[in-house]
Formats: sequence, C-alpha cells, structure tokens
Amino acid sequence: MNDAPVYPIRTDWVHIQYEERAVFNETYGFSGNQGAVNLEGLLLRPAGRDSKTLLVFMHPASTLQLLPVPRSVVARGAHVLCAASRYAKNDTALIMEKVILDLGAYIRHAKEQWGYEKIVLVGWSGGGSLALFYQSQAERPDITATPAGDPVDVAAAGLIPADALIYQAAHMSRAHLLLDAIDPSVRNELDPDDRERELDLYDPLNPNRPPYDAAFIEGFRAAQLARMHRITRRVKQTLAELKRRGTGELERPFLVHRTLADPRFLDPTLDPNDRRPRWCYMGNPETVNSGPVGLARFTTLRAWLSQWSIEDTRANGLECAARISAPLLVIENGADDAVPQPHPRMIFEAAAPADKSFHVIAGATHYYAGQPEQLAQANALVRGWLAERGMAPY
Repeated sequence: MNDAPVYPIRTDWVHIQYEERAVFNETYGFSGNQGAVNLEGLLLRPAGRDSKTLLVFMHPASTLQLLPVPRSVVARGAHVLCAASRYAKNDTALIMEKVILDLGAYIRHAKEQWGYEKIVLVGWSGGGSLALFYQSQAERPDITATPAGDPVDVAAAGLIPADALIYQAAHMSRAHLLLDAIDPSVRNELDPDDRERELDLYDPLNPNRPPYDAAFIEGFRAAQLARMHRITRRVKQTLAELKRRGTGELERPFLVHRTLADPRFLDPTLDPNDRRPRWCYMGNPETVNSGPVGLARFTTLRAWLSQWSIEDTRANGLECAARISAPLLVIENGADDAVPQPHPRMIFEAAAPADKSFHVIAGATHYYAGQPEQLAQANALVRGWLAERGMAPY
C-alpha cells in the first residue's frame, strides 16, 4: 500500500435537495422549513483516475472530509463522498430515521446522476451504526414512524441498498455509547452538583478507586442504566403532556449533565486494549464529563428517543447487523480511545451476512492521528477486501 501512487485530490461541492413536509421546524436555517431538505457534501476524487465504485462516508452529526481516513483512501485512488446530514455539527434535534433518508438521497444521486455502479458504505465511528441502520431498512424496510410516534415513511422511501459495508472503529450505537459513559452519580437532573459520592469516579473522596473490583462495576453499570431509564420516562411523560395540552408547544429541549464517566477510561484493565489511561478521544474524561462537547449534552425530547434512549432507538447496531445480508468488513482499532473495545467484535458476532470478516489494526487510535503506518494498514485491508469482491475502488 505504501508503494501505491499518491494522487492529488479533486474536491467538488455537492448539493442534494428533496421534498419533505414537517409539522414544525427542528433545525435553524434553510433546512426543511421551505418544504424541502437541503444537504451538502463533498465528492473527493483522485485527479485523473476514474472509478465505478464510490465509498460513502456519513456520520449522523459530523462532517468527515477533513479526517485522515477518507482523505487517505482518496489519495490512494478511491472515489469518496463525504455526506453531511441535515444535522451536521449539531445533533440537538437529531432524528436517526431522518438521517437515513438523507443518506438515501445521496446514494440515489450517486447511482442515478453520477453513474456509480457499486456503493460501499464506510461506517467510521458514529457512522458505523448509521450504516447498519440504513442497510437494514434498505434491505428490509418497515419503519413508518419515529420512536416519538411522528410519521416518517422510511418503508416507502425506496432506499437503495449498498453493495458492501465497512464498519471501522465504530461503536454499537449512540445509545450504547451513552449508556457506557453516562455518569450514574447524578441524583437530580436539574442539579449536577447533587451527586452520590460512591458512584462519582472523579470525586477524590470516593472510596472506589481503580483498578475497580467486579462488584463495583456491576453496581455502576446498573446505576447507569437506571439513570437512562429515568430520563426516558421523563421524556415520554413530557411528550404525553404536551400532546394532551393540544397547544402550539410541540417539542422541548433539555440539558443532560455529566455524560462521560466510563470507568474504562480510568481503569485500563477493563476491556483492555492499548488506549492511553485517563484519556479519551475528546481529551481529559473528567473535563469532558461536564463540558459542552459531552455526549447528549443538549437534546430534545424526540431526539432523545431516536438517538440516545437505549430501549427506543432503532439505530441499534446489534439489531441492525442481524437484519442485513450485504458483505461486511469489521475493523477494530487496537488502541481505540473512543469506541469501547468489545463493540466491534459484538457487531461482528451479531451480523447475519455469510460473507463477513473481522480484523484488528494493532496500535491504531480512533482517529489514526500521527499514525501513517496504521492508517496504511487499514487502507490496504479495505482495498484487498473490496478487490476480492469485485469492488476495488483503487
């Protein structure tokens, strides 16, 4: 792979528009409030090199064109679409069912307007469970409403299935990631200082210290799930109350305090890999736990149910993986400091395709930052796997 030519990258802005009628606006700006959804993406191509295969990268709430993974495969000869959803860089009101409609619009455009014959969904990080969710509904569509009960006719959308999926350094779902990380010490959702000391990983007076014993972890995980359930009950009660009132108030945003307290980040003996202790992909876990970039920090009632509620989200990677038939490549990064170590293997084991593969890139962190060797290994793996299936993109 290191001997392959390096191509200059040609970048073209992409605008996709499709009709949608919504009861109320959920995002600021020209996105859905004029009877249409407007999407923006970037088509990245190696200068002077054609391809009939397109690798599609999408994250529910982020843009990916500046990250090492997509740019590196383009430089080696692949065609890549970095597709932003309508919720790019703001997941406050994100509805996963609408995100897969956005992804479907890109894939249809790529097939019908650009003429690509093969579509490969590359689900990196948060895009992994999104790719599985999309493919499960493209192959076996059945959703007609969001978890909040709002109409969203995914079943009749005519989503085009991808020809293959790559699940790279990806977690099982946004809900699973939050469940593993939410701080169970919070007793009052309106007061983050009201905490149970024995469950506060960052309290120096907490008698439970790493390495944590099995009994503490069992109780900690149970308390995390209990907090998730409490928030979900309150969300459903509030939605029911707003509906009962029958006024113009249809939605409500709220704040979720302290959402990054996964003991794995403090105790490297838990689900061990080569990650850096007391650190995570967003920085110091204690700072992130209460900072503005924390998972699910700002959300709405409907968004909570669709993307964060462990019992309500349809974007559950484990369940979606069991519904697909397309070839699947699962890549675990051996020093991933974002995705819990067991998640990729659990996805692989749950996946239904007869054609599925699992590989670990030793020493690779989540972003491959400053790791050209590990990034090259991942690219060579992807290239070889696709070539074996007649979809070599470069």
